[in-house]
Amino acid sequence: MEPATDVPESLPRSVDRDPVNDYDRFAAAYAAENENSLVNAYYERPAMLALAGDVAGRRILDAGCGSGPLSAALRDRGAVVTGIDVSAGMPALAGRRLGDDVDLHVADLSEHLPFGDGAFDDVVASLVLHYLEDWAPALAELRRVLRPGGRLIASVEHPFVAYTFQEPRPDYFATTSYTFTWTFDGQSAPMRFWRKPLHAMTEAFTAAGFRLTAIDEPQPDPAARELFPDAFHDLATRATFLFFVLEVPLSTDGSDD
Repeated sequence: MEPATDVPESLPRSVDRDPVNDYDRFAAAYAAENENSLVNAYYERPAMLALAGDVAGRRILDAGCGSGPLSAALRDRGAVVTGIDVSAGMPALAGRRLGDDVDLHVADLSEHLPFGDGAFDDVVASLVLHYLEDWAPALAELRRVLRPGGRLIASVEHPFVAYTFQEPRPDYFATTSYTFTWTFDGQSAPMRFWRKPLHAMTEAFTAAGFRLTAIDEPQPDPAARELFPDAFHDLATRATFLFFVLEVPLSTDGSDD
């Protein structure tokens, strides 16, 4: 599918937009690219769904839902899904895909979320946290809206990626920003991300009250080998994203008793 060239006029736009990471400006083009791309459709989303497992009947918050492809897949597997995104344009596109099946909100993960304590069984945060310099406010809110025993399933840019492509190499042990430009069908979009060392990620999860249960570095869907013969080997043999499964302890003291 070829990316759209611009965002439809009917899409709302977020307030106080930063010219960097301005998803509203290229929402439709990004959504079209994301739909069937090797990295998203045949690597990141299948990995998230595999880690989520059987979600039938589970209340799931898709934090950073974008145009809704992961929300749709979870809904189709029987989950009761709510989606949030800081970009107003993305939930508007998601609403066209999902109709009334998914409750959608414009919300900033770093601020108070419009949900009660323990409202969800799971939160999925697909390629979201690496946009934040400080994970603490977002993780505190995600921890609050999860019930005891609930899970946070998150994917982020692998910390080795930004470290190895930057010259000169940054301090691996520091939290550092990096930028590059995405291009969709002639549209250029400046993007800024934050790289953390692995220990800082796990410490942030622990400080927020989560228990780490899995770290995953999955392989792409084998079906992509024939669809993307030139790129498949490269994706299958290098670090790209890092995946975490975290649980909220059942008791306030952090034990399972």
